[in-house]
Amino acid sequence: MTVAALAADASPAGTWKFTQAGRGGNPSTERTLILDLKGGALTGTLKGATMGQFEIPDAAIADGAFKDGTVSFTITTEFNGNKRTAKYSAKLEGDTLTGSIEAPGRDGAAQKRDWKATRAK
Repeated sequence: MTVAALAADASPAGTWKFTQAGRGGNPSTERTLILDLKGGALTGTLKGATMGQFEIPDAAIADGAFKDGTVSFTITTEFNGNKRTAKYSAKLEGDTLTGSIEAPGRDGAAQKRDWKATRAK
């Protein structure tokens, strides 16, 4: 089988785990992302988590896409009446997604950070 054939068969569908750094020196939190790919449409959910004293609810992904081995989607969360949208993008290589997250910082300016998730087995 050729590399091109393997790449064509690759799918981001599944359960993914990654670590989200805590703010202000707080401990990191393991996050779970569930992705599904049907008929070319990427859908999924970022599972909620407890981060310090805060409970973060599940959030559905939006604008999901999988093209040329790259996964992209947005996640919008609401906390204390404020909505925040983060843009995720990552290259799929086997059981690893490696890319970046772009989200507004506390000052409102966009901040970009690395992101790496591993497929749960």
